Amino acid sequence: MPSHLPTDVRERLERVRLLVLDVDGVLTDGTLIYSKDGEDRKRFSARDGLAIRLLLKAGIEIAVITGRSSEVVNTRCGELGVRPELIVLGSRDKNADLERIERLLGIEDRTEVAAMGDDLPDLPLLARAGFAACPADAAPEVIAACDLVCGAVGGRGAVRELGELLLKAQGKWMEQVGDWVTPGMQRR
Repeated sequence: MPSHLPTDVRERLERVRLLVLDVDGVLTDGTLIYSKDGEDRKRFSARDGLAIRLLLKAGIEIAVITGRSSEVVNTRCGELGVRPELIVLGSRDKNADLERIERLLGIEDRTEVAAMGDDLPDLPLLARAGFAACPADAAPEVIAACDLVCGAVGGRGAVRELGELLLKAQGKWMEQVGDWVTPGMQRR
């Protein structure tokens, strides 16, 4: 993760009030696992989860828009504190779903929205957002459309990476993690 953000990227991240996330390939590694009864299972990163909690605590809203319907997503998002009305499962038009969420939150300026996606169905969502990011293992077309390509892959810290950048750009990082980390802290 870059320790110093270019001024234009920092200024763009300073304005973000809403981070919109896809699930499969962003919050998970994109693997779909089904039990013999058809129940789907997903593996989420605890580090990504911490980033979501820190962002929410700092006043940045989190929305989840995914094309698949999975109760596991509702469970995980609820556990992290994502508002139920900002979770969209089974989306067939991610752009329209984001527009509805923006209206709900009173967001009129797209520069206040960041989004992270990894595959072709996320392109309209990423184009609508003022700041677009993707995991390192995103589809080439998504990588080409993004302002930031994370060093981490989906489900393995990409959301954490973006979350940390957002909080640092807004000067909220140490406020959120100061109880755990102090500047200049060194290993013994």
